[in-house]
Amino acid sequence: MTQTSENVTWLTQEAYDQLKAELEYLSGPARVEIAKKIEAAREEGDLRENGGYHAAKEEQGKQELRVRQLTQLLQQAKVGEAPADTGVVAPGMVVTIAFDGDPDDTLTFLLASREYASADIETYSPQSPLGSGVTGKKVGQDAEYELPNGRTASVRILEAKPYQG
Repeated sequence: MTQTSENVTWLTQEAYDQLKAELEYLSGPARVEIAKKIEAAREEGDLRENGGYHAAKEEQGKQELRVRQLTQLLQQAKVGEAPADTGVVAPGMVVTIAFDGDPDDTLTFLLASREYASADIETYSPQSPLGSGVTGKKVGQDAEYELPNGRTASVRILEAKPYQG
């Protein structure tokens, strides 16, 4: 998954289906569940000192924000193919890098939009300093990117494979 400057988000069919299923759940069953929590907390009495009520309302707000984010994302999404397994770093690939060429100091991450982030693998945006530095590089090549302190870091691309989910 990647975003372009035209506000189009490219998704694999799998990613699109996964995000659509999340939206359907949050728009349906999850809304019913949170409404029940709010109603139950409301019945406990004074809302000013009702921690359960305030927690449920906060959860509802977060859930509605996610619904709006997913709706907008899916409206702007274009479904495309997963990147080819060419060894060239591109969005949608799992990339392994070595910092300063040190094969013992490595990082493996998914190069994709944060919307596709999961607990299984760290995700870096293609627009991040590291993401933009490695995009387009081939396995074995070095890439440089700017650190927040203004210095430049160097990494070597060890592996680039399409994300399998």
